[in-house]
This record gives sequence, structure tokens and C-alpha cells, in this order.
Amino acid sequence: MAKFLPLIIAAAVVWRLFLWSRAPRDAPTRSVALTLVSLGLSHAVARPGGAHGLDIMTGHNITRLVQNLFLLLACYFLMSFYLYSADAPAARRRARVEGVVVALISAAITVAAVTVPLGALSGPSRTMDMTIPQVAVFYLCAGLYMTYAIGMAGRWSARYARMSSRPHATGLWITAIGLGSLAVACGVRAVFTVVRWSGGSVPHPLMTSAAALLTVSSLLFVVGITYSGLRARITATRLWLRRRRDHRRLTPLWELLTEINPKNELKPASRTPWDRWRARGVHRRYHRRIVECRDGLVDISPYLAAGGKASDLLSLEPAELARRLRRASATIRQGTTAPARAVPLAKPKGDDRDSDVDQLIAVSEALRLTA
Repeated sequence: MAKFLPLIIAAAVVWRLFLWSRAPRDAPTRSVALTLVSLGLSHAVARPGGAHGLDIMTGHNITRLVQNLFLLLACYFLMSFYLYSADAPAARRRARVEGVVVALISAAITVAAVTVPLGALSGPSRTMDMTIPQVAVFYLCAGLYMTYAIGMAGRWSARYARMSSRPHATGLWITAIGLGSLAVACGVRAVFTVVRWSGGSVPHPLMTSAAALLTVSSLLFVVGITYSGLRARITATRLWLRRRRDHRRLTPLWELLTEINPKNELKPASRTPWDRWRARGVHRRYHRRIVECRDGLVDISPYLAAGGKASDLLSLEPAELARRLRRASATIRQGTTAPARAVPLAKPKGDDRDSDVDQLIAVSEALRLTA
């Protein structure tokens, strides 16, 4: 699972940066984007390739310092998201105070990192000598701050989840669970640091379990904060695909009606090549085709109404209506004038737009089969 975490974080970073670009002045959106950027940079530095590069350029201790500074920033920006979401002067003042706190913690671990013997902070944390005061202070300060910041964020997430409706509540609950377990993992690791600082030892299975909890919690957190947005994208994509499909299915009916009266074809809002694939372009073309089909049915309806009752036309099955439409189109091509008034055709079974489209598609499919 840990090997997929960087990919998930990278995808979340790209998505949140996109949202930030659309609302650059929105403080909560900016805070979430910076949280994920900081988290992603921390993971990039911690990976073997990133750590090796920094070790070569700056020394063995700086790699660990940079990684933890990014983690502290991620925690601060996460708290800022909830504070800015409150949108109150007191909350914004609290965000500035929290900025001072994280700056002090960052200064403390920086001093510890630059004064510790060279290489004391390199390698896995479980193998480090915590009896060296600077090493213990480094991990204890970072761990306690992350426990505090993440715990507060988890508490606020749970509070907002109780006040929200789905799907936002689902994403907030996943975030709250992830943050709660992440705070527990950070707290446990801080306790391990104290135990090892005092000369004690921590069993390897406990340290492995804490590391696994940290990974799973981070994954839950990333999934939680992207859940509602991702679900909205999936819903929008499904609608986009359905409307593209329905647009194609309406083609036989649309071609027959616009061939009879080309004036019913509306002028497109855009003729750019990519408009056929953009969501806005797909939705415009979909609604335009529905209007064009309905206008075309109004124009052709007098040729079906001659010699019959309008109520009989409303009860026609799609297959029978398709056959009559073909006969009427042949009559119009011969130059025959309209013998009657316009009447409703292909009346939908429901009052909503989807029912109207379904009825038009049924007639269009029948036309395709009788071609």
C-alpha cells in the first residue's frame, strides 16, 4: 500500500492545484492545495532518490530537516484550512498565531539539526541514537506539534462532518478518521522518542506497527479530502458520456427533420475543434439538438395530422410514428403545402427533461431501424 501513496498524493496535488487556479483568492482552497504540495514534497524528499540528492548537496542531517519542515508546513496549512473556513476575524487571527507557533517549532528543529553530529539524523528513525539530546529534541518537537495540529484538524473534521450532508459528510468522516489515527500514530512515536531518550528500548513490532498506521492514516487523509471532488468529477464524467451518447442516438431523427427544414438548425456557440470534447460544448450541443428536434417535429406535424385526430397521434408508438414521419418527409419533398395545423408529437410520459429526451431517442432509434 505504501508504494501507491506517492501516486495518490501526486494525483491529489494536481487536482487541488487545478481547483486553486480556478479560485486563486479563496483561502480555504489555497490552504488545502498547499497542504498537499507540502505533503508531496516531504514524501519526495524522503524517497531514496530525493534523499540521496540532498545528502550529496547539503549533508546527511539536512535531508531529515527538510522532510520534517515540509511535514510541519503541511500540518499548519491543514489547520489554516479549517480556520479560514470559519471566515471570522478571530479565526484569521488564530491562523496568524498558529503561524508563529509553527515558525518557532521549525526554528527549534533546525537548531537541533545543525548542531547534531554529522550523520546522526540519517537512516531510519528506528536506528537513530535518541540518547543524543539534539536528536531527541528534533523528533520530540516535530512529533508533539504534529500530534497537536493533526489532532485539532481531525476534531474539526468530525465536527463539520456531523453538520454536513452526503457526499461531503462522507469525505469529511474519512478525513476525520485518517487524521485521528494519524494523530495517534504521531503521539505514539513521540512516546517512543521519550522512552529511547531515557535509555529504554521499543520492541521492533511496535515500531513497525506505528509506521504502518502512519502510512494507512496518510492514505485515508488524502482519500478523504479528495473524495467529494472526485465523486463530483465522476458524476460529471458520467453525465458527459451519457449526453454524448444521447446526442449520437438522436442523429437519425435530427437528420430527417433538418433536411426538411434546414432553418431549424441553430447556430453553434463555438466552432473550435476541441468544443466537441469540452464538457460545456457537449452540454450545449446536446440541448441544441433537443430543441432542433422539437422544432422540427412542430414543422412536420401538420402533415401527420391531416385526416386524423391529434389525440391519435399522441398515442402512436415510436415505430409507427417513425414510419409516418418518413412518409410525411417524402410528401414535403414533393412540395405539398401543410394541410393542417401543428399538433404535439412524441409526447413524453413524464414532465421532466429526461422523459422528453427518452421519447425523442425512441423515435430516433425507430427511424434508424426503418432506414
